[in-house]
Amino acid sequence: MKIVIINGPNLNFLGTREPEIYGRQTLKEIESKIQKYAEQQKVVCTFFQSNSEGELIDRIQQAHIDKLDGIVLNPAAYTHYSYAIHDAVKSVDVPTVEVHLSAIHARESFRKDSVVAPACIGQISGFGATGYLLAIQALKEVKNKGEN
Repeated sequence: MKIVIINGPNLNFLGTREPEIYGRQTLKEIESKIQKYAEQQKVVCTFFQSNSEGELIDRIQQAHIDKLDGIVLNPAAYTHYSYAIHDAVKSVDVPTVEVHLSAIHARESFRKDSVVAPACIGQISGFGATGYLLAIQALKEVKNKGEN
């Protein structure tokens, strides 16, 4: 199974950006944790982060071209207003799980709505970096269900 982990704007500043909300782990540390878990699960992971909406869309589309089995997507602030990312997820035949480190539904009112989530097979929020691992597990189960 091959998947891509896509992280949106400002996640490159994890560890220093509002650690009381997002934790003290850097994105590299989180990616290392994900990589170890993925190897145990026999999942091949690649990682991508961008602060640019267009680059995120290009990477989502590349997942389709590469015939990947899944996308784990943290669209960050784009969650709340990027219909372009929503449309990109809808345009590819790649199961996508939206992930957020913080509990977005327990935060400011503007963070509670995701325009991306309806294009995804599910959303995980509030579990910190563990949310990425849960998303990998969900994608494995979706793939296994499709093979039975």
